[in-house]
Amino acid sequence: MQSAILPLLTFSAIVICAGAVFSLLADVFLRDKKRVQERLAVEFHNKQREKVKRSLLFKEADPFQLNPADGVRPPKPTWGEWLQSMLDQSGLELTQIQLLYYSGGVAVGCGLVTGLLMRSVIFGLVAAAIGSVCPIGYVNFKRNSRLEALRSQLSDAFDLMARILRAGQSMAQAMQAVATEFSSPISEEFAYCSEQQNLGLATEISMRDLARRTGLVEMNIFVVAVVVQRQVGGNLSEILEKLALIVRQRYKTRGTIRTLTAEGRMQAGILMALPPLLLMAMLVVNHDYTMILIHQPILIGGMLFFGAVGGLWIRKIVNFDF
Repeated sequence: MQSAILPLLTFSAIVICAGAVFSLLADVFLRDKKRVQERLAVEFHNKQREKVKRSLLFKEADPFQLNPADGVRPPKPTWGEWLQSMLDQSGLELTQIQLLYYSGGVAVGCGLVTGLLMRSVIFGLVAAAIGSVCPIGYVNFKRNSRLEALRSQLSDAFDLMARILRAGQSMAQAMQAVATEFSSPISEEFAYCSEQQNLGLATEISMRDLARRTGLVEMNIFVVAVVVQRQVGGNLSEILEKLALIVRQRYKTRGTIRTLTAEGRMQAGILMALPPLLLMAMLVVNHDYTMILIHQPILIGGMLFFGAVGGLWIRKIVNFDF
């Protein structure tokens, strides 16, 4: 009997010592990391809360205009609304005024540098026009990258929300779980929507604003499903499961389409870059011969015009929505 108790006591002592050593090491080495994570979480929610407080929805929202069954299409957005929507979807901390300042500064800089180097007012104006759209192009690039990352996270987020709803939790808790468990950008969007509701904004309005900020068809379907379910009832967890399956299939289809159209997009890039590269090469190889062409602005304008038309034509062929 004593011979059987001794190994058991030895094993228990080893387990207790190992637990004590792990607790000591965790308290010494992991305490700061845990505090940093908690601090980052607090700062993240504070940032989202301050951003929500600056939103104009609290001043302009009208619940009676948000009936999903009214059958009235929303008015076409103005240029300012389109620009603000692009800034929101890009995730950049920029305002419209700041973006316009950047566009003007880049345009003036490019125009002056090019005009002085080429000693031509026409080249300076062309460079200024191209430079003015570069900041907007950068914002559009960040927007497309962020939306692609958001689209890749939607199916897993909907699966998580469906499991949480099936466990008996509320929709607000499911959205908060997505904001906590997932990385950016979907965590930012759902955290922003949750903070809107916590600050008193109606659920339908905050959900519609979520669809507006993302601009994704999948998110619009999700918002319509949630709004309709709140009004007429239904099994929302089952709807989210089917929506997650559809979103995952759509994402795979988009990847297949991008693979099949990769050759066309590469050809478009080469054809668009070939004329200006050849022009710069000719300026270096035979400067005097190329200056004859430069003094003919009609030819330069025609080259730019037909190049833009060809690029837009190819883009229309290889890019489409489904």
